[in-house]
Amino acid sequence: MQEDLAHVVIIGCGFGGLHAAKALRDAPVRVTVLDRTNHHLFQPLLYQVAMAGLSAPSVASPIRYVLRKQSNATVLLAEAQRVDPAQRMVHTDIGPIHYDALILATGARTSYFSSPQWEAVAPGLKTLADALNMRKRVLEAFERAEAQDDLAERQADLTFAIVGGGPTGVELAGTLAEIARHTLADEFKRIDPRSARVVLLEGGPRVLPTFSERSSERARRALITLGVEVLTGARVRDIDAHGLTYTVGDEAPQRLASRTVLWGAGVQGTPIATTLGLTLDRGGRVPVQADLSLANHPEVFVVGDLASLTIEGKAVPGVAPAAKQMGKHAARNVVARLKGAATTPFRYRDYGSLATIGRNQGVVEIGRLRLWGWPGWAFWLFAHVYFLIGFRNRLVTLLDWAFSYFSFERYARIISADDKREARMQEAPPSS
Repeated sequence: MQEDLAHVVIIGCGFGGLHAAKALRDAPVRVTVLDRTNHHLFQPLLYQVAMAGLSAPSVASPIRYVLRKQSNATVLLAEAQRVDPAQRMVHTDIGPIHYDALILATGARTSYFSSPQWEAVAPGLKTLADALNMRKRVLEAFERAEAQDDLAERQADLTFAIVGGGPTGVELAGTLAEIARHTLADEFKRIDPRSARVVLLEGGPRVLPTFSERSSERARRALITLGVEVLTGARVRDIDAHGLTYTVGDEAPQRLASRTVLWGAGVQGTPIATTLGLTLDRGGRVPVQADLSLANHPEVFVVGDLASLTIEGKAVPGVAPAAKQMGKHAARNVVARLKGAATTPFRYRDYGSLATIGRNQGVVEIGRLRLWGWPGWAFWLFAHVYFLIGFRNRLVTLLDWAFSYFSFERYARIISADDKREARMQEAPPSS
């Protein structure tokens, strides 16, 4: 009977959790997947939902549908509140769940460093609720400007500040500039959307800091060509509902009036990590052994953005390919441990870095391969579509992109008074 099999609990069904569950398909275990939402989210394309290019179903698939043919897997819509490693128990909002092995894959959440109050005025982008909220704020900014008579207030409504020059910030800035210059250009009577300012602020010396200097510079030039103002070495000191204050080097603080500030500057581990009784790293991530397990609890494995692991002096990055590899490897080690066999150390295979700056502009670095401009954008597009979960997602996304490419239209631009309620329905309050 299945009840006699060892029970493997997986918390979180992002890239790490989903691939761990799939890797246990033929294992002699019972698998329970817990997630506080009912869907697996393809986060690399989440910014397209925020920028009205794709609808939510294009980047999300119901977990039950994805695992429907896996007979040993049960899916529960539940919020994991804390883990008790001593009792091998996960406490959730639907009751406690005992495990023989645990794979913790809850990922990361947006970090505002030492200023959590900024979250209310500078939304991040980690969930569908975040994307819907961001989309609403951006589109409503143009609507406010159209109704505004005061020129200073109108300019503040048409100024968009994006904090963080990593892939998320660069993708948001490039796409937002295209929306203003092309998608909305002829739709308003009292304002010219092409006059909108898109300002990207990066605290470091260059955008896309994890890429080579050459690729970083090409990305910067591509953003400027799109009309984005790129400020590097810009440290944000304060954000409120009317804009932000920043400094560049030793210069005096400067004020940027903006009614729409978007955050893409940092992430940290989800709060459930604090319940493990361990010392976390500066990013709130869990230090793991070489085999991805906890030092004092070898039956507990941590994967994806929540895991802190250094291999040969290099930290495993918090990217989707790493999470997938970790999830599969943790699953293999779970099976090995349950059989009484030795586990094996994780080895990360770097499949390169990709980012898109806008229409026909992408950056790809894979080993010695470097692609920029249209070749980089095309590679980025097909790579992301290929890894989408489900044939329907791939087909719909390709059709949507083809339509947008030839028309400059972004069809997912409907906003309503119920958007906030819709966001709450699609995302439970973040706590794990």
